[in-house]
Amino acid sequence: MKYKICIAASLTGMISFGKAEAPIQKWQSITSHSSPSADSAVYNITAADFMHIDLDYAGLEEVKKYVTKKHYGKAAEKLLHYYRERHSVNHIRYNREDKTKYAGKQLSTENQTIADNALVHKLKPHKGYPYYDYGRNDINWQYQPVQDQLIRTFLHRTNWWEQLGLAYWSSGDEKYAKAWMNQTTSWIDNNPLGRYPDEKNFAWKAFVVSFRLNNWSAYFNMFIDSPSLTPAFLMAFLNSYQQQADYVKANYTDIGNHLLYEALHMLYAGCTFPEFKNASKWRESGIQVLNTEMQKQVLADGVQFELSTSYHIGAIEIFTDALRIAQSNGMEHEFPKRHQEKIRKMIAAVANYSFPDYTYPLYGNSFEPTKSVMLARYQDWLALFPNDPELQYFSTEGKRGTPPKHLSFAMKNSGFYSFRNSWLPTATVMQIKAGPPAYFHAHPDNGTFNLWVKGRNFTPDSGSYIYNDNAKTNNKKDWYRQTRVHQTLTLNNENILNDAHLHRWATQKDYEVLSFTNPSYPTLAHQRTIFFIDQHFFLIIDRAMGEADGVLNIHFTLAEKSNPLVDQQRNKLVTRYADGNNLLIQSLDSTSVKLTTEKGFVSYRYQEEIERPAFSINKNKNKRTASFMTLMLPFDGQQAPATVVTANAGHSTDSGKIDLSVNIHGKIIHIQEQL
Repeated sequence: MKYKICIAASLTGMISFGKAEAPIQKWQSITSHSSPSADSAVYNITAADFMHIDLDYAGLEEVKKYVTKKHYGKAAEKLLHYYRERHSVNHIRYNREDKTKYAGKQLSTENQTIADNALVHKLKPHKGYPYYDYGRNDINWQYQPVQDQLIRTFLHRTNWWEQLGLAYWSSGDEKYAKAWMNQTTSWIDNNPLGRYPDEKNFAWKAFVVSFRLNNWSAYFNMFIDSPSLTPAFLMAFLNSYQQQADYVKANYTDIGNHLLYEALHMLYAGCTFPEFKNASKWRESGIQVLNTEMQKQVLADGVQFELSTSYHIGAIEIFTDALRIAQSNGMEHEFPKRHQEKIRKMIAAVANYSFPDYTYPLYGNSFEPTKSVMLARYQDWLALFPNDPELQYFSTEGKRGTPPKHLSFAMKNSGFYSFRNSWLPTATVMQIKAGPPAYFHAHPDNGTFNLWVKGRNFTPDSGSYIYNDNAKTNNKKDWYRQTRVHQTLTLNNENILNDAHLHRWATQKDYEVLSFTNPSYPTLAHQRTIFFIDQHFFLIIDRAMGEADGVLNIHFTLAEKSNPLVDQQRNKLVTRYADGNNLLIQSLDSTSVKLTTEKGFVSYRYQEEIERPAFSINKNKNKRTASFMTLMLPFDGQQAPATVVTANAGHSTDSGKIDLSVNIHGKIIHIQEQL
């Protein structure tokens, strides 16, 4: 039997931002009608359309009856009716019942703009870029308007269909449903498996395909009740969905967060479409991978092994989403008790590596979150652990619950350390990274730190600017990854290796101490020791040990509005914030050092960078051990208080014997350590 795929999108008002060539077209886009007799492209519904459907699944009795009679068109009608009446499946993003939350209500300007632009194929696949024209009559799925392959992989995730769905629910206007069907048909028609030699980098990259499984399962619920959705379109959609799910299961990424996302999305697929014969295999595969990878990828201290602050949170969301899907579909028992215990430990890690304003260091291709986003995350996590006083505290900005009992904290497996004198917004917090070798997103940055005082991050990490660029035309990715733009020690400004080993984490009467060594270069090890003195200021001792010779630099990167006063004769700099919350950085070396200015940028958001002050304190090294000693003193006002650091008898930073007296505000603190 022949049925019509009735699809359309208004193509008026096109604005061209970048010209895309016309794609290959198989099905004709025309004005949609609910009647199957309308002029349209013809789709032949055959027995093959049902070969992957479990016709013995409860509720498909009528479908099976007509398939048995070889009345395939009628069977497709019954299958469409079944999906429109189905209430047994719960999706954690969008269910059909959610339409009432949006009906008649105005969308945000951003969401409405995305939806309306999508009608004319003016798309913004990634938020870091503007809208681009992807073709007037049809979307060109091969178009890459900029030299960043991320924009092309995001195109094939089809994220903007969410806004089409929201606009459809909000307005009830069929033009949005027709546009979704038109573009879905276009994707299926123009991206058959095997057409393009580079397809496994884009349209058929398993990671990207898995996101389509996730997205399409949600969009299906948003549009299933549209009168424009025909039985023929349903069969084309289901056939493509089945092929993509089987493809992901057969082509998992070997390791990392990509594998976690793929497994999660397999669970989505198997739970959202249990009518497929392979649905149970998809679910079982996703659960098995998630259970196995949680043990592999989450370190004993709760940090995901890529050591990226942003991707760690992404891993939490994967595991929590999987748990919610299982709970919603009566499968919670598939995850062992340790699954929830490990999730809770991962959440605790976020609190430990965050600042009181809910931001965190931008380690490993991370970008700065907004406070509202992080509060929403804590509220989601609280829903899983409703009686947890710490999650109550962080989800309500301290209005309920209690903060963690500890202040400073060491996550020794990941090498994430924090000095902290309070959980309040007036706190002084230093976050330090000194971890093992990491995967994928990690930068060569062991020893780097961020100092946050009373609401201000004085020394933010540089960030990453871009995820994947073309080195021939744009070297931004490599620039942001290099060691010299992080706050650690380099030899001849070359990148280091990460593999730090902890020596000491301890609390003494008037100070706390962290000491570790990193084998930064084949013939040079960097030992960094940080003293948090009187829960107020910091003394950093760096020792470069080994036979390597060359120029040593310890790097400092300041926030963009710090406006520092630089005194190169005294090797110090002082920030000049008008509110009086300021910082002194002072070299205390008795041997010859030089304070120099460096190029500095910071990227808080994708494809956005801000120039900012950056400096290094440098000295020459021969084959002997060389050392630096640096004071970092937060203070109130425009004039740093007098601080005297005296080397006592026997003190030698080069040999690692530390015996110092620090006098500030008349209080003398004695520091004595053997490094």
